[in-house]
Amino acid sequence: MSTILYRSVEEATVLETVIEKSRFIAHVMPISDFEEGKAFVARIKAEYKDATHNVPAVIFGEKMEWKWASDDGEPQGTAGMPVLNAAASRGITNVAIVVTRYFGGVKLGTGGLTRAYGGIAKDALDQAGICDVKQSITVEVEVGYPYLSSIQNFCNQGVFKIEDIVYTDVVTLKISTDYDKDNELCSFLQELTSGSEKILRKESGKIKIRC
Repeated sequence: MSTILYRSVEEATVLETVIEKSRFIAHVMPISDFEEGKAFVARIKAEYKDATHNVPAVIFGEKMEWKWASDDGEPQGTAGMPVLNAAASRGITNVAIVVTRYFGGVKLGTGGLTRAYGGIAKDALDQAGICDVKQSITVEVEVGYPYLSSIQNFCNQGVFKIEDIVYTDVVTLKISTDYDKDNELCSFLQELTSGSEKILRKESGKIKIRC
């Protein structure tokens, strides 16, 4: 089994709830670098500039080398750190989170704020899909049309994923999988086509596997 590089989220998501008349909106975004996370925070703050608070948290790096959070006007320690810890406590990195609050007139107290911000951040992360990120490989291969359905059935088992199909006089497929499954994939293609397949290129990258 290939080594897990880090844990992150599968996709962007938005989650909204009302707690004691205050409206909370959590935005979660997987990021490829720290600056992308800061830019995401700036975009959400601009979009919700009429909100009472926009509480951000950004974590990046396979070992969480970069962490940043802000209470954005809430009492110190009641907002930014609970949002950050919702991810960090579960080993989630390469993610940006912004929890927006529209104050509804009822004060939550320090404990209530901590639970509210941390709770919606945790729920939003779950909704975004916690996943393990592993080293992957994408194989681009040409095969004849008679072999296409067998390859699709093989990939439908879930270990291999067809990223793209191009139909010309032959079928060109891009198939991604865990890095250590490269030999298994190539052996399958060779046996299926009796060696008539044509490997065009192989590219390494990363693949997300939902936990």
